[in-house]
Amino acid sequence: MGVRLMVVDDHRLLAEALASALKLRGHRVLAAAAPTAGAADLVVSRAPEVCLFGTAAPAAPGAFDPIARIGRERPQVAVVVLGPVPSPRGIAAAFAAGAAGYVRHDERIEGVERAMAKARAGEAAVAPQLLRGAFTELLHPPAGPDDEGQRLLRMLTPREVEVLVRVTEGDDTRLIAAGMGIAPSTARTHVQRVLMKLGVGSRLEAAALAARTGLLDRAVAGTPSGAARTG
Repeated sequence: MGVRLMVVDDHRLLAEALASALKLRGHRVLAAAAPTAGAADLVVSRAPEVCLFGTAAPAAPGAFDPIARIGRERPQVAVVVLGPVPSPRGIAAAFAAGAAGYVRHDERIEGVERAMAKARAGEAAVAPQLLRGAFTELLHPPAGPDDEGQRLLRMLTPREVEVLVRVTEGDDTRLIAAGMGIAPSTARTHVQRVLMKLGVGSRLEAAALAARTGLLDRAVAGTPSGAARTG
């Protein structure tokens, strides 16, 4: 027995193509529309059993606001999100908003039908590998920029931090040596140690890494006043 459903997607052609494929398989498609921002109005007025909700940006702020409204006004409607391989945050946001399932855009039509059937029966419709990725990130969150910057900073001695600051300011070996009151050969050694510890091959890469991870801001804040340029 076919499912009474609606298909909404930010791309109208995708919505209409999927709707046509599902009609051919015996399902009753009440509407195929775009964009997803108008999904809630359609669902509230037509009350399908299942709403297929296509989105290209599952992690974007407010992407699933229509699903939350559907849950409030038509809680009997099962919403299945169709999207790209998302970050675990995207999956979490979908289910937190009230989605009953998440299916990749490149899933076969049979997979979409299975997800619809599960959602209609009140079961969570999501592939195990997507859940595995979400739980893995939950248990082992990646280091953010500040965390990475702090980790790298702990690898450097105060002297090396001072060298790094001067490198990011564009000082060559001679200026580093003069500014720190050390021999050029010693300054060169310090620079090489900094590059080695940061895992980069050039001063330019070191400066870019320091800026990208927040290491530069932390380094400047913790640099002795003697490291400031005087000329």
